[in-house]
Amino acid sequence: MLSQDYPKDDLEIILVDGMSKDRTREIVATYTAKYPFIRMIDNPERIAPCAMNRGIKEAKGDVIMRLDAHATYEKNYFSSLAYGLNKYNADNIGSVCRTDVLNKTPKTLAIKEVLSNRFGVGNSTFRTGIDGAQEVETVPFGCWKREVFEKYGYYDTRLVRNQDIELNKRIIRGGGKIVIIPDTFCTYLARENYKALAKNNFGNGKWNILTVYFTKEIRSLSVRHFVPLIFVLSLIIPPLVGLFWWPALFISLLSLFSYLLVLGTISAKLAIKKGLNFFYLLASFIVLHVSYGWGSFVGILSILFHRPFVAKNN
Repeated sequence: MLSQDYPKDDLEIILVDGMSKDRTREIVATYTAKYPFIRMIDNPERIAPCAMNRGIKEAKGDVIMRLDAHATYEKNYFSSLAYGLNKYNADNIGSVCRTDVLNKTPKTLAIKEVLSNRFGVGNSTFRTGIDGAQEVETVPFGCWKREVFEKYGYYDTRLVRNQDIELNKRIIRGGGKIVIIPDTFCTYLARENYKALAKNNFGNGKWNILTVYFTKEIRSLSVRHFVPLIFVLSLIIPPLVGLFWWPALFISLLSLFSYLLVLGTISAKLAIKKGLNFFYLLASFIVLHVSYGWGSFVGILSILFHRPFVAKNN
């Protein structure tokens, strides 16, 4: 943030801390003492939408920008997005979010590739890349003029996950415009083992369903968010039906065979083209898709059998 080419006299950095118990607050204090435009506020709710709403309301500027801690940002990130707001008359603007890993091993490089591949993340434009500025459904993090929140509302504090996607969908439904530009980029630092990858995507999948449940709006998400659920259901439901009508088992077998054939072919091509490990690639695809779809399935069960609690950070 301090290395940005944006004028420091026009900059305000608000760090919203979820009551950290490590050295975060101590480290931040060394910066707030040195730089008057940096300050920290507390987020006792400890979830992202509450943090964002507190930060937005505390901010003094006309342009609000969200940065998340698990990413790094190019030096022209602030200036490019702030300039682009007016240039494209956008209600929200963002950039491509490249994927990287801190520790580069055959496994982590495979995970990195899958999280950047359209067969891994669908048609998520900000992950797969762009050639020029274009209107999109959502962008990572975001940059807005302050009046956008006054017009479309703040983040939905019921949503532990997906609160950014839901806000963007709300803006579009209200006639707003979201733009992604190629002038800069940020870099997302991915999980580096399958357990962490599965846990993160399980939560994403679960909150897809809960987002629709809380907002009562299926358009809060896109079709791609439900594809893993359809795949998982194709493996679960036919065997249950097969207890009474055994030919239904072939549906699961066909689904699994088709999935492995397609992903195996894609993994083989990526392994040859980019010199990556075939088995790590295939495993990464499977972990990503199955954990995501299983999370969505658990989300459905949580709604059917008990009302899900709000504001749990999981």
